[in-house]
Amino acid sequence: MKNLFKTTCLLFAGLFLAAAQAADFAEGKEYERLSSAQPTSTPDKIEVVELFWYGCPHCYRLEPHIEQWLESKPEDVEFVRLPAVLSPRWELLARAWYTAELLGMTDQIHKPLFEAIHEDRERINTVEQLKAFFVEQGVAAEDFDKTFHSFGVAAKLNRAREMTQRYRVRGVPTLIINGKYRTSASEAGSHAAMIEVTNHLIEKERAAGD
Repeated sequence: MKNLFKTTCLLFAGLFLAAAQAADFAEGKEYERLSSAQPTSTPDKIEVVELFWYGCPHCYRLEPHIEQWLESKPEDVEFVRLPAVLSPRWELLARAWYTAELLGMTDQIHKPLFEAIHEDRERINTVEQLKAFFVEQGVAAEDFDKTFHSFGVAAKLNRAREMTQRYRVRGVPTLIINGKYRTSASEAGSHAAMIEVTNHLIEKERAAGD
């Protein structure tokens, strides 16, 4: 009986703590509501968009938290990676993501490119340097050239540039929840807290849709 009482107390304490933590997340503090809600790619699901730049060390440090979160991502949540384009200098590495995507090689390129830049300190500032990296990952040089300079990549880059502006992104990494809310490490407090805030907003959107 004593063990049952103890277990019950611990259960309620855990629920109370979780509720208290969720209640601590406030609009205007840990996250912002977008002034204008943006359309999502899958209206029947709750969309989470990660805006990133391969040259950003904070984006690299967020990745393990994203990967862990993806392992238990709910079925009603759609995750989308979107390379931010905050300046012309960011376009090269934004094209890298879309080139990998159209080649069907995001798994082979995404993490290794982050590691090459932030762990191996490789300089990838030109198309030729990026091409050499792709070739190292097993992509034929002609396939890289054809895809990198394709209309498809150019169209996706224009879309990324547009959405970076429409989401009012000021820095990366940034997470957009269901086209309505925006959070970042500076707002949430840490990379881990970004995930907690995201989960809170997913629950908020799920409750609103019930």
